[in-house]
Amino acid sequence: MLRPEDLLRPTPAGLYCPPGDFHIDPVRPVARAIVTHGHADHARPGHGAVLATPATLDIMALRMGDEAGRERQPLDYGERLDLNGVDVRLAPAGHVLGSAQVAVERDGCRIVVSGDYKRRPDPTCPAFEPVPCDVFVSEATFALPVFRHPPDADEIAKLLASMRLFPERCHLLGVYALGKAQRVLALLRQAGYDAPIYLHGALTAMCDLYRRHGIDLGELRLVADTDKADLAGRLVLAPPSALQDRWTRRLPDPLPAFASGWMGVRARARQRAVELPLIISDHADWDELTATTDELAPAEIWVTHGREEALVHYARGRGQRARALALVGYDEDAA
Repeated sequence: MLRPEDLLRPTPAGLYCPPGDFHIDPVRPVARAIVTHGHADHARPGHGAVLATPATLDIMALRMGDEAGRERQPLDYGERLDLNGVDVRLAPAGHVLGSAQVAVERDGCRIVVSGDYKRRPDPTCPAFEPVPCDVFVSEATFALPVFRHPPDADEIAKLLASMRLFPERCHLLGVYALGKAQRVLALLRQAGYDAPIYLHGALTAMCDLYRRHGIDLGELRLVADTDKADLAGRLVLAPPSALQDRWTRRLPDPLPAFASGWMGVRARARQRAVELPLIISDHADWDELTATTDELAPAEIWVTHGREEALVHYARGRGQRARALALVGYDEDAA
């Protein structure tokens, strides 16, 4: 059997497959890239050829235009592709629309690169699919036992309860433009909130893309098209950067909220002057990470971008070989 290190190895540009001659989520322009999802720390501009799910290619085109790759090849979940003798398959990662794990296999050795992932249900993207493998390359954004995210429904219930408690205030919710905004909208609709929800202009293009991919987000309106008085008692979604911007002056007595896995850290909520922290993450928490490694039970685990050492220690305690890849260039904030 081929040694895992000969099939995939860390390089300054990111994970590289020598026999296939391609990178996975490279952090600098390369000739051939497989991209797991559309967040900017994984999907970079300037590559020669890009392979990704159709939704991820659409997201990259929306964000980067002509810089999204000179050649773009879509690969649906479950389809197989031979790249110079390496079998490549994409499987759902459950992170955001279009997000994928990358399974690479040659000469009896299969490595699965998780990209960013989560295990809890998300109405805006397919659920994570466990793929048996010899080596699992796992993210580790929230890989500490202190990170145990509450149920999403409980956090949405907190938001709705606050809106009932302060009906005169405009609730201003900070959300990331790709994934978090659409997931929160869908969770609100699932919870029975059917009133119009108002958007900062920076969120509209990505919401429109999700709708084109069949994701129902309910009635959305632009803040810019609405009188200030009409926003009292309403919910406004905006990028996190807008929470402390003078843009908020157009809102009546805004109550700042923020949806992120990092809202479980009180200091982070205080730094952003957040009155209503909502712990809603698009990344696996400690229990999801450890349950996934237990379920897959690979011979070896490679850990990247996050709290690497804790997950390495956990895996070794379960009798698995494990190591930290120490890749650089991946952002933990958009969680």
